[in-house]
Amino acid sequence: MDKIKINGRWLEEEREVREGIVNAFQQLSEDQSWKSDIEGLQLKSLNHAEAEGLEQPFTEAEIHLALMGMNGDKAPGPDGFTVAFWQFCWEFVKEEIVDVFKEFYEDKSFAKSLNSTFLVLIPKKGGAEDLGDFRPISLLGGHAEDGLWGPVVEMDFGGVFQPASFSILVNGVPAGYFSNSRGLRQGDPLSPYLFVLGMEVLSAMLRRAVDGGFISGCSIQGRGGMELNVSHLLFADDTIIFCEARQDHITYLSWILVWFEAASGLRINLAKVK
Repeated sequence: MDKIKINGRWLEEEREVREGIVNAFQQLSEDQSWKSDIEGLQLKSLNHAEAEGLEQPFTEAEIHLALMGMNGDKAPGPDGFTVAFWQFCWEFVKEEIVDVFKEFYEDKSFAKSLNSTFLVLIPKKGGAEDLGDFRPISLLGGHAEDGLWGPVVEMDFGGVFQPASFSILVNGVPAGYFSNSRGLRQGDPLSPYLFVLGMEVLSAMLRRAVDGGFISGCSIQGRGGMELNVSHLLFADDTIIFCEARQDHITYLSWILVWFEAASGLRINLAKVK
């Protein structure tokens, strides 16, 4: 990486590139901006029995099942061990692994080194120049179509899965090392669950807008001939929203997205909106 553009400014010296990238991600991790209120939204919640079930101690069978379900060929973290090592040596190391989970459950804390990782920047497209053109990957174990109906908006949320403590690899050399107070290590099993909780807020906002007639979804025929109205689809950090090709609907949708961004801190990646 000979040069990179950060906040509209080109950095070409090797030292400037390294410091610029580290500072940009450090500012992202420490952002504590004001959050908007979401009172009044009808959000789904767990009942008492479901909540208690989530607080049960980890069992050896659960730990083993989760470990064996992981991809063993993922890049190792700073300790050099891949997931495949722990899978292959399970019978030899299982007591120590179970003890780690037991200690975490009882003490509600774990070694900070478990959240340490290297972060590498992968270009999202050819000719990547701006920092936003790169996807941060942790080295760890609006789409619009013309048609009879209207637009389909596909969005990508930036800054969704961020490591909790990382060093950034710039041209293969570690640069900086700092903690992230806002997120989880990429690949952490909690990440998708927490993201679902966050996106439930956006889903509730869109449902309220549809119920109020501010935007309309796409009517499709479900099982048994039953008509269904689909206003949005969510998958990982991608969101597809259906609405009519009308200026007022697009305006209402933009207000919803601004509200959600202010409430959650999840910024819309406009470069990937189609």
